Amino acid sequence: MASKRQIDVGGVKIGGGAPVAVQSMTKTETADYDATMRQIRAIAEAGGDLVRCAVPRDEDVRALERIVRESPIPVIADIHFNYTLALKAIDAGAHCIRINPGNIGGHEKTRLVVDRARAAGVPMRIGVNSGSLPKHLHELEREDPVEALVRAAVEYVELIESLDFHDFKVSIKSTSVPNTIASNRLLAERIEYPLHLGITEAGTKWSGSLKSAVGLGTLLADGIGDTIRISLSTFHAEEEVKVAWEILKALKLRERGPVLIACPTCGRLQFDMDTVVAEIEERLRHYDEPIEVAVLGCAVNGIGEASHADFGITGAKNEGLIFAHGKPLRKVPQERLVDELFAEIDKSIDAGRVVVDQRRAVEGAAWLERIEEENAGELTPERIAAMEAAAATDDALANGKSLPMAGAPTAKRIALDEDDSPTAGRRFTRA
Repeated sequence: MASKRQIDVGGVKIGGGAPVAVQSMTKTETADYDATMRQIRAIAEAGGDLVRCAVPRDEDVRALERIVRESPIPVIADIHFNYTLALKAIDAGAHCIRINPGNIGGHEKTRLVVDRARAAGVPMRIGVNSGSLPKHLHELEREDPVEALVRAAVEYVELIESLDFHDFKVSIKSTSVPNTIASNRLLAERIEYPLHLGITEAGTKWSGSLKSAVGLGTLLADGIGDTIRISLSTFHAEEEVKVAWEILKALKLRERGPVLIACPTCGRLQFDMDTVVAEIEERLRHYDEPIEVAVLGCAVNGIGEASHADFGITGAKNEGLIFAHGKPLRKVPQERLVDELFAEIDKSIDAGRVVVDQRRAVEGAAWLERIEEENAGELTPERIAAMEAAAATDDALANGKSLPMAGAPTAKRIALDEDDSPTAGRRFTRA
């Protein structure tokens, strides 16, 4: 389902199997150079690959020329209605132009923009929104809003192709999450150009993040989408970038910085985990390494449930355990858990490997064993599995059967063909 075609936006490859690019849009008046550049730098620092700036006036174009020269990431000019601003933005050096052929002024004016973009070697984004469909599709929109969105996009693609221009990406957005998912799935089957994904006007940082994660996450997991923008009602555009990265990291599509794992807590909790998690999350923001850090509130379950994590802590009353890859590193007083965790992380990063003090590791393992003995009556998932295995063994011995797994050959893992795999085309291996 990945787009076959690829475009280049100021050095950022989009489509054709390239990593999913993260972009955001400045919330400032583009004519305000200082404010706009502050926001662009914040977007870039948060991990934005691209930034879009609104260009509704001539004074915005004048500022755009300087912004393009000094921006740390490629700049896309967002144009609505006035095709002459698209022409001027191309001349100002914009790395990409976003237009909606439905409101740019007709086919002739679209042609003028395409001709200028071709001459300058500037790619375009053809943007279709549910709120700005052409009049001839309004009746279809009432009957089948998904098909109306897709048809509008396909018509615009055919128009641009008829002008012998192929250096573009396409977006179809709706405020409806189900409609956005369905329409992009259909469009991905009908065109081979890169797709820009987003839930338009998604909402606040809380609700908009959830809607975007559901909509974009569903499509990305299907292998659909080449660049994404999270549209949040916030003046801090970098927050959109942070949400986008969390979605990509959750799907293993890209890595950037740490991943935090934290249990939801329960009645076993014996320390102030909320404060600990918040502090760890904040301190992890200063790390670039893609380390996985787990915070578990229960010493009995914790180390087993997060054995895959690079580092982690699990707590009990007054004390806690720092572990790495499921193995104890050392126990520490509860009030020093966070500081000592980061001491271990820093030490291991500097050494290029997990540094283990065997004496402290043995003490940590003994502490964990004591905690497990004190909580031996609890039916944890691990204990339930062990009890089931023991029961199966007892049954086998009592009835003269072979012991479970005793001498049994190891099951051969079946590697599905990419075409047969339920994850075909999902591109989880991209860097």
